[in-house]
Amino acid sequence: MELDLLSIAAHPDDTELTCGGTIIKMAEAGYKVGLLDLTAGESGTRGSAAQREKEAAKASRVMGIAHRENLGLPDAAIENVRDYKLRLAQKIRDLRPRTVILPYWEGRHPDHYTTGRLGYEACFLAGLAKLPLEGRPHRPYKIIYASFYVPAVRPTFVVDITAQLGKKLKAILCYSSQFSPRQDLQNLFPARADLRERVGSLARHFGLMVGVRYGEPFVTREVAAVDDIVAMPVRSI
Repeated sequence: MELDLLSIAAHPDDTELTCGGTIIKMAEAGYKVGLLDLTAGESGTRGSAAQREKEAAKASRVMGIAHRENLGLPDAAIENVRDYKLRLAQKIRDLRPRTVILPYWEGRHPDHYTTGRLGYEACFLAGLAKLPLEGRPHRPYKIIYASFYVPAVRPTFVVDITAQLGKKLKAILCYSSQFSPRQDLQNLFPARADLRERVGSLARHFGLMVGVRYGEPFVTREVAAVDDIVAMPVRSI
């Protein structure tokens, strides 16, 4: 399989929460989009691995993606070690994505930021011909980082997801095990009634940065090239 876009995330529902609108938009545009969850979320406070697998399958159908699988690494124990990097590099060779989305390299959950670092190094290793991996070497052309839940970080660019926000929320709500029926005092598991407001307010914040209603932010390590400065989007004043 050769994917146009692959989102690599630590847990089922991470992609939906951080960049689900962009995933949906790219799938609607005709790109072959895949998701790779590194763990089954079995150590999470809510839900079981089996339940979250069913929820992920349902969310995948909502998003219209071409492929989804789970690498089977231990939840709450993702480490940037060679064995995990090689296993992930093998998947990158198998799926051959042109663009990869990774979690931002800083955050609250160690699995999230470790996945960002692990994913970057695996993308590099997948292109080394002499490593003990099957298939032809492959390196993604572009690596971008989803920073939706890191609002203090200035995005490199924002994707307009105004038309996709409703479907993004529908995909997130497939993970019924992760949301409270009422307000949660710990504030880690939002009530279903509050989800639209939480996700919508963040998406509105990023959308305003580029003059649209709802957006999802991304960061790149490299500088972008511009051919036509007269036609550049987003007003300055």
